[in-house]
Amino acid sequence: MGLKQQLIQIAKTAQNASRRMMNISSSLKNEVIRDMAFGLIENKAKIIKANKKDLAAARCLKQSKAFIDRLTLSDKRIKEMSESLEEVAQLPDPVGGVISVWRRPNGLWIHKVRVPIGVIAIIYESRPNVTSDCVGLCFKSGNSVILRGGSESLNSNLAIYDALSGAIKKHKLPDGIINIIDTPDRKAVDELLKLDDYIDLVMPRGGEGLIKRVASVSRIPVIKHYKGICHVYVDEYADLNMAEEICFNAKVQRPGVCNAMECMLVHKDSAIRFLPHMCKRFKEAGVEIRGCDITQKIVKGIKHATEKDYRTEYLDLILSVKVVESVDEAIEHINSYGSHHSDSIVTENYDSALQFLRQVDSACVYVNASTRFTDGNQFGLGAEIGISTDKLHARGPMALEELTTYKYMVFGNGQVRT
Repeated sequence: MGLKQQLIQIAKTAQNASRRMMNISSSLKNEVIRDMAFGLIENKAKIIKANKKDLAAARCLKQSKAFIDRLTLSDKRIKEMSESLEEVAQLPDPVGGVISVWRRPNGLWIHKVRVPIGVIAIIYESRPNVTSDCVGLCFKSGNSVILRGGSESLNSNLAIYDALSGAIKKHKLPDGIINIIDTPDRKAVDELLKLDDYIDLVMPRGGEGLIKRVASVSRIPVIKHYKGICHVYVDEYADLNMAEEICFNAKVQRPGVCNAMECMLVHKDSAIRFLPHMCKRFKEAGVEIRGCDITQKIVKGIKHATEKDYRTEYLDLILSVKVVESVDEAIEHINSYGSHHSDSIVTENYDSALQFLRQVDSACVYVNASTRFTDGNQFGLGAEIGISTDKLHARGPMALEELTTYKYMVFGNGQVRT
C-alpha cells in the first residue's frame, strides 16, 4: 500500500472512531486517561531510551541548546506529562455541556450544546511531550486524533504513543481513536493536508516555516500555534524591583519556549534607573543584549537592535531592548512587531494598566506578571494542545472547551413554520 492510501486508511479509521466516541461516558474517559498516565510511568525506561536516540541524532546535527532542551525527556518531565494527564482526567467533560437555552414565542426550546469537533490532526516539531498532551485532551473532548511529529523526535513520539495505546487496548475501545504517522517522509504532511473529507481540523505546532507551509497547503481549517514574540513593558510607574524579577523570569527561566520574553520595552523615565542593573544581571546569566540608541548610551558594550531583531523570535538567550516615550509608544510597538501571543506591563498605575489591557491586541495580556504563565497547565486547564494566535475559533491556550464546537438541539411539540 502506497503512502497516500495508508494515510487515507488512517483518516477513515479515525473518522469512524470519532463517530463512536459519543458513546463513551465521562467516567470511562477519565479511567482511560488515568491508565494512560500510569502507562507513561510504567514505560518510562523505554521512553527515555528512545529519547536518547533522538538526542544523539540532534547533537550530531549540532542543534541549538534550546532545541535540545525542547527535545529532552527526563524522569521529571515524564512525571510531569503523567501528572498533566491526571489533571485532564479530573477536569469536567465539556461534551454535552449546555452553553445556553431559550424558548421561542412559538414554544420551541433551543439548546446550544457542546460537541466534539471530530478528527483533529496535530503536526508538530521537537517536543515529545506534545504527544501525550494532545492525546489526553483530544480523547477527553471526544475527538479522535492523528499525530504527525517531526523526524527529530520520531523515536520518542513512538515510544510515548505505544505507552498511551495500551490504555485504549485495555478498555477495548475502537481502533483509530489515537493514531500516529510513523514515517519521517515529508510527503506525508502534504498528503495528510488534502484529506478534508475525513479530517476536521489541523493544528501545526513548531517553527514559523512549518506553520506557514501548513497554512498555505492545507485544504482543512487550520488553527495556528504561531511564534511568540512576547514583550514586557516597564512603565514609568513600575516597581523596579518587581520589574527586574518579572523580566528576568520571562527571559531566562526557559528561553527556548514560545512564551519567553523576546523584547523588553522600558519607559524613558525608568530607563536610567532600571537598565544598568537589569542588563548586568542578564549578562551574568549569559543573555546577549541588543538595544536601541538610547539603550546603548545607558548600557555600554551591547549590540545595536535592528528592525529584524524586533521581529525575531530568538528562542535563545538573546534579548532586544527599546526605550520608549510613553505607554502609547509601547502599545504601538507591541501591536506592530509582536505576534499577538503574550505581552505584559509592569506598573503601579491603574490607568496605564487598563490602557495596556484594552489596547494590546494579543491572546494573553498581563499586568505585573511574567509572560511565562501563558500555558494551559498554569491557567488551570490541565494541559494544552497549543497556544493559538488566531482569533477564530480559539485564542490563547487551547484546552478542552477549545476542542469542541456546538450544535443546536431544538425541542418542539408539533410546531410548523407558516
